[in-house]
Amino acid sequence: MSFQVKEPILVIGLGGVGSKLAIKAKDALNSDCLIISNDKNDFSSENPSVHISTDSVVNPSVQLIRGSTYKVADEIKSKISNYSTVILMSNLAGKAGSAIAPVVSEMCKEADTGLVSFAIMPFKYEKDRIFNSGVSLKRVRENSQCTIVLDNDSLLESNPDLSPKACYDIANSAMMHVVNSLGSSEISNETNILTTSKEGQHIEDSLRDALKMLYGNAPLNSVKRSMLYVVGGSNIPVGVINSITNLTAGIVNESNSQIDMTSNSDNSKVVMLSSIQGMTKFDNYDPLGMIPQENTLDWSTPDCSIDCELDLYQLE
Repeated sequence: MSFQVKEPILVIGLGGVGSKLAIKAKDALNSDCLIISNDKNDFSSENPSVHISTDSVVNPSVQLIRGSTYKVADEIKSKISNYSTVILMSNLAGKAGSAIAPVVSEMCKEADTGLVSFAIMPFKYEKDRIFNSGVSLKRVRENSQCTIVLDNDSLLESNPDLSPKACYDIANSAMMHVVNSLGSSEISNETNILTTSKEGQHIEDSLRDALKMLYGNAPLNSVKRSMLYVVGGSNIPVGVINSITNLTAGIVNESNSQIDMTSNSDNSKVVMLSSIQGMTKFDNYDPLGMIPQENTLDWSTPDCSIDCELDLYQLE
């Protein structure tokens, strides 16, 4: 079953990376935009924003930012209440993204608003961010009709010569290709893994890297449907297009493989969006993630820090 994007549309960007992606997505979709962050440097005068204040704390934890988000919940709810579809852009490797994404996605679910969530996962060496990103992704997936995940770590594994900045640029570009196609392509109502490659490669090598990235995230038999975006397809020989289409159809069921060549970029590469059923590597980011929700006592509200202002006396 595919997700249906309905107007009016609101694009929400969380934190620094999310806000930049949201502004680009707003222009592509001709929609409204909302920026939510604990850092005022992420805001711009052209777009509405909600500031998550952590008061005097200079370097707040993920849990403190999340707790502070609940304090402005009514303001956020009022801004999303008039929209049929929300597109949520978040970098779960960052504090703001991993802290705020579960809260905003929960609000959208309670409001019965259609939610498409884009999530970027951290590099393997960012060990202090992996746990929080895994916990946040699990909740975002539960609250969203459609979740699109791009893993920075598997992108770097396929291209070890890339710098982190180059990986960010490739990831952001791939996400924008999917955003641009939301009005014309069907996206599955499940978890979708977004994979791609660097530019300047032969198109078949690009497909190989995208597949390598995909199977670094999920088992072979978990891929149920695949959408292939051929960037710069109008400049690629038809025989090559047919070749990579046959390769893709041989990996997933041919009837569930589609190709999109709407991009007119001068540089050619493959961007692949694959629907996944079952476990992904991100489920291992949270050691307790294997426990079913019905056996989890604290699932209803994500972990957060709040100032209860309790007047407790020292007992001796």
